[in-house]
Amino acid sequence: MLNTERKKKLQDLFDNDPLGLLEVKPLATVRNEDNILVSKFQEIIDFYQQNQRLPIENNGVNEHTLYSRLCDYRETESKRKILEQFDEFGLLVPVEKKIFTIDDILEDDPLGLLDEDDMGLFDFDLVQRPDERASADFVARRKAIQNYEKYAQLFKDCQRDLKQGDRKLVKFHENQIQEGAFFVLNGLLVYVDKLMDITVDKFSKRDGRTKLIFENGTESNMLFRSLGKGLFQNGQGITFTNEEMNSQFENNYNNISDEDKESGFIYILKSKSNKQEIKDIKHLYKIGFSTTTVEERIKNAEQEPTYLMAEVRIVMTYKCFNMNTHKLESLLHNFFGSSCLNVDVFDNLGNRHTPREWFIAPLDIIEQAVHLIISGEIVKYRYDGEKEEILIR
Repeated sequence: MLNTERKKKLQDLFDNDPLGLLEVKPLATVRNEDNILVSKFQEIIDFYQQNQRLPIENNGVNEHTLYSRLCDYRETESKRKILEQFDEFGLLVPVEKKIFTIDDILEDDPLGLLDEDDMGLFDFDLVQRPDERASADFVARRKAIQNYEKYAQLFKDCQRDLKQGDRKLVKFHENQIQEGAFFVLNGLLVYVDKLMDITVDKFSKRDGRTKLIFENGTESNMLFRSLGKGLFQNGQGITFTNEEMNSQFENNYNNISDEDKESGFIYILKSKSNKQEIKDIKHLYKIGFSTTTVEERIKNAEQEPTYLMAEVRIVMTYKCFNMNTHKLESLLHNFFGSSCLNVDVFDNLGNRHTPREWFIAPLDIIEQAVHLIISGEIVKYRYDGEKEEILIR
């Protein structure tokens, strides 16, 4: 009887609940799959923020996974809609869809609809064009390369060198564009196979044609300046290996034979000093010259003020033949003179010394300077220590 009365009272309460305060609503289902999707997309964002580029294909298992995942998110509308609110960097927008110039339109032509036929896009029967605009007839196109196997190993070697640290991704600068160089352009590895018809204008700016090989098996004959613009907007440079730098150095300065005389070595060193005032200096390197092997020259480094009274690590060496290596060393010192280390060092007898061969500059900048010396163009440039950039004079 008591239970019946309680039930009746409870029922009366529910029946007299005009505001629905006692209405029990089912709990909303938590969409764990959405949370997982967002979490995986965050890994791509983290990669982009850390590396300042998109993940690329075939660059290690982890990066390839992120690359494939991003492609899936871009192509699957349902996933893209869920993730759009988290896409602060516009990663879900395919790079190929960003059109800035007419070259971009012509290169983004997978079906070949804009290929030249009897009447090209820039052919006009009734319009006479100025001679200086004739070069516009010849536009860059990306097409499948017939002999890609000739280049496939080069890309594999480059990927390996990047993983091992023999090459590095660096901020792009136009003087890096030379035959044999690698770049990352719009997330894709590209190799400069040839430079053709290169000219220099009154502002010392180069132009001409390039033959570019892309890791995805395509090639392009992009304008030199178009390549530079693309790399400035969405690209990075890749350093040469130490062996390549030495080879270029020898090939550009000498034709080495048994009769040639070895002049010595230009070297780049890093200090192993335990002194905090030295350890705290970022990008501190010594650039010097030795007539003996660098290993022999630095064996007593901890006893010599020129080496800051501490052991050093060899970063890079360049063998020199038949040349004024002291003049070359002087060029480097003058180039980085504004970033010369200004510190007093005391030897074991208490005598004060001020070494003048230590410079504060990123290693990739020093490597670029060596390239400019090899090409003979260093006189056209200067180093801005505050911006840490090589600029045209």
